[in-house]
Amino acid sequence: MDTDILTFLRQFRIGGFTVFDTAASFLAVYLLAPLLSRLFRLAGLDISRKSWLYLVLPIGILAHSFSGNKTPMTEEFLDPKGYYFLKAVILILVILGFREIKMNRKDKKV
Repeated sequence: MDTDILTFLRQFRIGGFTVFDTAASFLAVYLLAPLLSRLFRLAGLDISRKSWLYLVLPIGILAHSFSGNKTPMTEEFLDPKGYYFLKAVILILVILGFREIKMNRKDKKV
């Protein structure tokens, strides 16, 4: 029964990409961003929720590439012969995501 619901929700697509999976990814990162930011703050990086949201698609492509899971977006991004608009969008998202990441300095003077 659960697979019927997921199959139904995944049938809605924009440009070959499932709306449900993409929206679920953005919602998950939106909700997890405070925890992720706190964890990365321990490593000396200050990452805003906005940066995490910009990085959702690039991180998704990386994760799917490393796991060997072939999604339409991953295949199109890795295709060397086309899909330049997608590649440009992902590059812009990476730039916007990294633009607001700041390094925390441990040697703060009081």
